[in-house]
Amino acid sequence: MKVTEVKNDNIRLGGIATKLGPILAVIGIAFLALSAGLGSGEGWNTFWKSYLVGWMVSLGLCLGALFFVLLQHLTRSGWSVSIRRLAEGIAKNLTWLWMLFVPILIMVLKGDGAILYEWGDTHLMETDHLLHAKAGYLSPTFWSIRAIFYLATWTIIGTLYFKWSTAQDHDGDVKWTHKMQKWAPICMILFAFTQSYASIDWIMTLQPRWFSTMFAVYYWVSCMCGFFALIILFARFLQKTGHIQKSITTEHYHDLGKWLFGIGVVFWAYIAFSQYMLIWYANLPVETNWYMARQLGGWGPVSLVLLFGHFLIPFVLLITRWTKRWRSPLPIISAWLLLMFFIDIYWLVMPVVPEEAISSAKTYNELANNITAAEIGYGFSIVNFTCLIAMVLMVLGGTLINLRKCNLVATEDPRLNEALQFENA
Repeated sequence: MKVTEVKNDNIRLGGIATKLGPILAVIGIAFLALSAGLGSGEGWNTFWKSYLVGWMVSLGLCLGALFFVLLQHLTRSGWSVSIRRLAEGIAKNLTWLWMLFVPILIMVLKGDGAILYEWGDTHLMETDHLLHAKAGYLSPTFWSIRAIFYLATWTIIGTLYFKWSTAQDHDGDVKWTHKMQKWAPICMILFAFTQSYASIDWIMTLQPRWFSTMFAVYYWVSCMCGFFALIILFARFLQKTGHIQKSITTEHYHDLGKWLFGIGVVFWAYIAFSQYMLIWYANLPVETNWYMARQLGGWGPVSLVLLFGHFLIPFVLLITRWTKRWRSPLPIISAWLLLMFFIDIYWLVMPVVPEEAISSAKTYNELANNITAAEIGYGFSIVNFTCLIAMVLMVLGGTLINLRKCNLVATEDPRLNEALQFENA
């Protein structure tokens, strides 16, 4: 396909795709209101943990997109030009997504953070030796200042890169490409710093006594799995509705499939195993308790679901090149891995480490036989699903709204021809 033919490839949203954005956003807001109503009846602790799961999932999808955009400019990649706009549309949700974090921020600043975070209990922070040593870092004020910095950084980067990229569609000036390439290294460093510490502050400190130097990488690789699964599904949806049918080819799906396989399956398994193996080998109670909670009661089967569903089954399906090139099985595998991404974040956030039960048990069998579901935070509530559905729908709706007034392909990017002629070896 020639560059001059791209504009005839239906590169503007129309029909149901245009109307679907606001509809999904409104439904998402309705589900969020429903979640708040249900949360008042089922307990605010359940609501806020479910809210955090939904937030970290929706944030992860957008951060994965932002990383992908920055990486393409950092490496001056040409193959991805025809699909990069879709990632830019997802990443631009960061310009409003911060609003969903404001309720958590207010709760922490008001002194009610203990509902969600154990370190929000000032008395506990003063009396517990391990927590007292972390009191400065986990003070509500400092924690909130860091959160605002993370959110502001992502908002600015997401806004600027979408603005610069779409501006090039209008004037065709190569200066926009040079500007995005120039700022990519700085933005990538900021991304690495903010994403790493945000995952530590917002998820790892749910169990403030526990720590892992690999946790930030684990969350990042989970986000990348969710993003690549989402962009494959999004591209197929747009093509099914009559858009960009020639601009995104089998070769692009093949490469996206390789990214999904390499990062979302293989690298995810490598990081997950490395973190588990090092903690198991060291055998320190302050570290092993985190994993112990995730193998007790109902959390044990969930851990096995991740082992088989996030690694073994997708590994077998994606290791061949043909499943990456066939447009029917790849979206099905992507949908499955997107589900695994949701379960993964749920598995990170919801379990509770039963400190008292572990310290009082004499043997592991005694602990396993006497532990209750409530002590390890196991149990499913409808709020778990409504919060997740709400925020994911808002991200999907926001993405379609972001792309309504721009081309679905970066038509004036100087490397567009390289993307259109791209072939896998």
